[in-house]
Amino acid sequence: MSLNKKIAIFCASSPKVPEKYFMAARSVSASLVKAGYGIIYGGGAVGLMGAVADEALKLNGSITGIIPRFMVDVEWEHKDVQDMIHVETMHKRKELMVQRSSGIVALPGGTGTLEELFEVLSLKKLGQYPHPIIVLNTDGFYNGLLQLTAKMVKEKFMRPVHNEMWNIVDRPEDVVPAIENAKPWGKDSIRFAAV
Repeated sequence: MSLNKKIAIFCASSPKVPEKYFMAARSVSASLVKAGYGIIYGGGAVGLMGAVADEALKLNGSITGIIPRFMVDVEWEHKDVQDMIHVETMHKRKELMVQRSSGIVALPGGTGTLEELFEVLSLKKLGQYPHPIIVLNTDGFYNGLLQLTAKMVKEKFMRPVHNEMWNIVDRPEDVVPAIENAKPWGKDSIRFAAV
């Protein structure tokens, strides 16, 4: 895999989450680097974002940060990431992360991570993002979300195929295989997202 294949990682910025999530974030970052993927992330220095960046840097991996200027002003920017892009808004950050990626990995996170994940799922549902979306369900973190999307399908808010837009994995070592074995997704898969 060449470094022109870049995976965007959505994840928490909080430094207070349990250590198990930091361990998983570092493991995912290392796996991506070792498999030859470049990483795109939100540019932060702490939380799972910082762990992803630190591990990639330690392994001499390719990592690009994209961060809004207001976060730079309050010193949230990772100072050691050389390829850092400053943007004006959160929306622009997410837009560039998606545009420049050939896959998405969502680690555990808060409202920002969920917002990013659901926007890219909506784009995929509409045929605008054909690449793999992998969710790392560390210690069952996303179980409640999976129950909700199953209810959406059961009650006809989505078609069953829409729950196939993403791959859910439980272990960091399953992330790269899930990216590489993801089924193609195009307009034939969605039929323009009709329920």
